[in-house]
Amino acid sequence: MARAPLERRGETEETRAAREALGPKPGPGARVAERAAHARERTRLTFRRLSGLDRSGPPPEQTLAGQPWHVWTIPNAIGLFRAVLVPIFLVTAFLSDNGTDALPAALFAVCAWGDYADGITARITGQYSRFGALLDPIVDRCLVISGVVVVFAFDLLPRWALVLLVLRELYVLYNGRRAIRLGLEMKINWPGRLAVAPVMSALFFAMCALRTFAEVLLAVGLLLAYYAAFLYRREGRRHLASRSAPSSSA
Repeated sequence: MARAPLERRGETEETRAAREALGPKPGPGARVAERAAHARERTRLTFRRLSGLDRSGPPPEQTLAGQPWHVWTIPNAIGLFRAVLVPIFLVTAFLSDNGTDALPAALFAVCAWGDYADGITARITGQYSRFGALLDPIVDRCLVISGVVVVFAFDLLPRWALVLLVLRELYVLYNGRRAIRLGLEMKINWPGRLAVAPVMSALFFAMCALRTFAEVLLAVGLLLAYYAAFLYRREGRRHLASRSAPSSSA
């Protein structure tokens, strides 16, 4: 009797999901082209999982409410290092003459790219944790707010555009809390993911005194961010409508 394959020892959830999506490996009798296609697909899936491009499936169990915090992990060490850098960035920025010194810009860049570093590290090592799931978005928000404060104070980007960015963040935060209160499951959409890079880059290049380039990036980021907010609202309304449909038809 054939037995179901056991889960591999030490296998992370990302690796297991990629293996299941890939399907069984071709046997010795398979054609060379079939084996080569399987190997290419395995490489593609692995890259998409590790880079965060493929986020299908449920969140890791270790990040859910009620799970142990597991503070002392490599990804959390990166996250804590990012958290320490945020106030240092603020101090060095306001000690500069015009907000465009090299040190605060470099600190901002390291802190921003550290967000990708801790995510990739968590996927490689499988060291997910509840603490990391809560820490990461808090550090991200603190970094964005700190960057906006510096750029606003030194007038490095149009202030009306920065106000629009802050209003969008407050709007999403309010609706996120409302969704939790109503018991709705709201997943991060792709426009929201894509908006992070141009917004962060706009703040960074503004601190590098590349105002025109930064303004273009900020415009792209705002368009994506507001489109993502629109999609969040539409998805929330759809969930509420589907929930009330059975009761209204009864």
